[in-house]
Amino acid sequence: MAFWVLLVVAGYAAWFFMRPPVVDSVTVQAAPLVRTLQFSARVATLSRVEAGSTVTGRVARVAVDEGETVAVGDVLLELESDELAASLAQAVAAEQQAQARLGGLRSTGRTAAAATAAQTDANLRAAAAELARTEQLVAQGFLSASRLDDARRAVAVAQAQQAGAQAQAQAVAETGTELVQARAQLAVAQAATAAARARLAQTTLRAPADARVLARDVEPGQIVQPGRALLTLALAGPTQLSAQVDERFLDQLRPGQQAAVVADAFPAQRFTARVLSIAPAVDAQRGAIEVRFALEQAAPDYLREDMTLSVEVETARRDSALVLALAALREGGAAENAEGAARVLVQVDGRAEARDLRLGLRNLASVEVLDGLNAGDEVLVGGVVQAGQRVRTRPMDLAAARAGGNAGSDAGSALTNAMGR
Repeated sequence: MAFWVLLVVAGYAAWFFMRPPVVDSVTVQAAPLVRTLQFSARVATLSRVEAGSTVTGRVARVAVDEGETVAVGDVLLELESDELAASLAQAVAAEQQAQARLGGLRSTGRTAAAATAAQTDANLRAAAAELARTEQLVAQGFLSASRLDDARRAVAVAQAQQAGAQAQAQAVAETGTELVQARAQLAVAQAATAAARARLAQTTLRAPADARVLARDVEPGQIVQPGRALLTLALAGPTQLSAQVDERFLDQLRPGQQAAVVADAFPAQRFTARVLSIAPAVDAQRGAIEVRFALEQAAPDYLREDMTLSVEVETARRDSALVLALAALREGGAAENAEGAARVLVQVDGRAEARDLRLGLRNLASVEVLDGLNAGDEVLVGGVVQAGQRVRTRPMDLAAARAGGNAGSDAGSALTNAMGR
């Protein structure tokens, strides 16, 4: 009896140790396959401006606070301006004086010059007539020769006076020297007035465009100097998102791709965006490239400048593909390129059979099978199994195979790095 018991135990032990191992398996099936990239982004406006004073002065009033919206031309701050206002008044008075002198030369100056010229002409004619009579009387012996010298001298004086009057008339003509000089003096005075007015205007800092005040670094009473930023403005324009993406994923990104965006503080208020542009150059220090996103709708009210957001970009999609969990790959798993080759073990009539595959699109958990498998094939997942070995399978669904797949693979690590940049 004991012999038979020992024989049964030995037989059971031999059966137990020689039976085929149990291996998890997943059935290849058609399913949608989506590849995405996830990374952090920040809210960014099209342009940010740091506004400051162009003159040195004491701040008299700050007209805006952080967060306020301003329109182009609105007053941001004012400096004390009494001294510059007085300089402007002085320049205006000098301009008016130059203007009056120019006007006087054109009116009374010309009238006086014309009257003087007329008078000198009359004096010359009288002196010339007197000289003619004197010459006759001297020739007849009624007057001495000295009287002729006096008459000639009177004519010469009258001629000189006439020349002076004509020169004065020419000087007050439109192209004359006095008028040219007066116009030049008026131009100098006008330039001084414009400069004084510009300096006075610089005591008022105005918004260069429609904008929102991001930062205010000035208070009344401060002495400010040129070159120091007093206010930071975000110019009005479409809100954009900016992200630094690992350059390894550059081949997956294209302008126009859709993205889902969420803020950590508002997880229930997701919104959509699209890839707007990809920077032409890579940041050599970080090995990253800037990607900008445009919003598909109006920006949510909770968005703030420089707010950190989580972005998920859909980089590729297959509406229907033969999908296999990456965990099932035996060779060249997730480290292969998009069109790489790999090998799996398929259960056929109770034995493991090796199949070489040609792979297509993949994400972190699944891969598209282009060639080597058919829908319904039972692929072994895990286990130390060799081709030709007898096996028993324990079916698992695709979701479970994905969850237990290559979470620690190279692709997973690469995505983790991208999210952390």
